[in-house]
Amino acid sequence: MTIKEIANCLDARVLCGEDRLDQSVTSACCSDLMSDALAFIHENAALLTGITNPHVVRTAGILDLKCIIFVRGKVPPDEVLEMAREQGLVTMTVNKTMFTCAGLLYDNGLRGAPMGWPCREEAVS
Repeated sequence: MTIKEIANCLDARVLCGEDRLDQSVTSACCSDLMSDALAFIHENAALLTGITNPHVVRTAGILDLKCIIFVRGKVPPDEVLEMAREQGLVTMTVNKTMFTCAGLLYDNGLRGAPMGWPCREEAVS
């Protein structure tokens, strides 16, 4: 799915990176915990989050993400958007909950990152 298709699907407002909307993403992840994002997201993904601090952009840079979608109508401060511009990230805001966004993206064919689950014995210990 292209980032433009994501923006259209979510009726999102692009905040920066308008020149990169033709990029493709292969999966998406919803998280407000950047430690979970680091553990589970793969490159070429979109991150849906309600966190608007610089740590989100740093995490996206480490993971080589293509897009950050700020949910619940949140807009990050200007310094965060400038960091995103410098890293070549597309950022957008959407006036929907994270749950609704995930459902819309899933209905339109975008899936989450594949996850390996620990075996039951490892999970219990």
